[in-house]
Amino acid sequence: MDTIASLFSFITWPVSWVIVQFHKMYGAIFGPDTGWAWGLSIVSLVVLIRICLIPLFVKQIKSTRNMQVLQPKMKAIQERYKSDKQRQSEEMMKLYKETGTNPLSSCLPILAQSPFFFALYHVLSAIASNKKIGVIDQSLLDSARQAHIFGAPLAAKFMDSEEKVQALGASLTDVRVVTAVMIVMMSASQFFTQRQLMTKNVDLTVKTPYMQQQKMLMYIFPVIFAVMGINFPVGVLVYWLTTNVWTMGQQMYVINQNPTPGSKAQDQYLGRLLKSVTAHGEVRGRARRNTVKRIVSKGPDRNDIERKFITGLAKLGLAAQEDGTVIKSETAVAEAEGGAAQRRQQPKRQTKAKRQTGAAQQGGAKDTDSSESESKTSLQKSASQDDKPKPAGKPASGSSRQAKSGQRKGPQRPKHPSKK
Repeated sequence: MDTIASLFSFITWPVSWVIVQFHKMYGAIFGPDTGWAWGLSIVSLVVLIRICLIPLFVKQIKSTRNMQVLQPKMKAIQERYKSDKQRQSEEMMKLYKETGTNPLSSCLPILAQSPFFFALYHVLSAIASNKKIGVIDQSLLDSARQAHIFGAPLAAKFMDSEEKVQALGASLTDVRVVTAVMIVMMSASQFFTQRQLMTKNVDLTVKTPYMQQQKMLMYIFPVIFAVMGINFPVGVLVYWLTTNVWTMGQQMYVINQNPTPGSKAQDQYLGRLLKSVTAHGEVRGRARRNTVKRIVSKGPDRNDIERKFITGLAKLGLAAQEDGTVIKSETAVAEAEGGAAQRRQQPKRQTKAKRQTGAAQQGGAKDTDSSESESKTSLQKSASQDDKPKPAGKPASGSSRQAKSGQRKGPQRPKHPSKK
């Protein structure tokens, strides 16, 4: 870890300068040698860095959503060109270019703050070794070594020996209890941040391998941070715990205000929006109007949650417009009532046993009707044959005689008496 931190030594001067400036401000309130002054300086450093990284966080959110949408297409490309890896890569890059998606954007916030993380680690390691670094001179170094957070020095680690901890003016038990609690909190915040993303802000209608990977990372990342945390100084644990809490809060805000389409968070958001429109009769807020505007522009491509929202507006006698506003519309009420009546008139789906019983009953009725019709037909034929006039002459025998060649079949006219 020390070797990696030394690679970012070029940024230790600005990091140490920022910490010293915050320390001057908090030192005037809590005292220059207190753990509150130095601990809040590290927390303020994190807040400053994360504010600067907000644009990258926005790109991360957009990239993550685009990756979720593109997963079915990516899977189709992999299946189509599974025997040609080069063509598969070309098609993937083409898809990324057409949609404006960068797979690395989801890692940008972590990559961007990594130099500051290792620079802070380098500064705290120098404080533990009683070495001046950056703008931290000997007086500030002595002050930092005296600062304790709940009895644990800023530069102490969970794996430090008892002699090293005593040199910093603390006990090994206090250091290990404080670091263990902070490691658990750091891992738990990482887990709940990822879980919040997976359970609320994922399109549940799309099942892709990407979702399975994210679910695995939800359990793997906390374990990785727990293992690495035993080698972090207390000050670095304060830094990482603060950035995790910031990420969790920032993500919660994004999920509540701009959820992923088709997710559970979108259902909750549109439910709140519908209640607001019901109470005020209009869409309040620019962000909410933009949401309605996007839903209207989708037209028939809306998902079930968005169609449910439009139907809810129609039941209130309102129709969403292209500019994100709503207006009163009697047509919308009629369409909503007509759709509800049509849904009520639809017969309930029967079970397989009932369908088979009904089919058997219909088959028996058809057989009965056919037998009755056949008997009626035979009776009608016999009656018609009885009504026909019988030919004069010889009585007809039981079997019909065949007509001679040259004579017409059927009953013959009686011969004239002169021709007998």
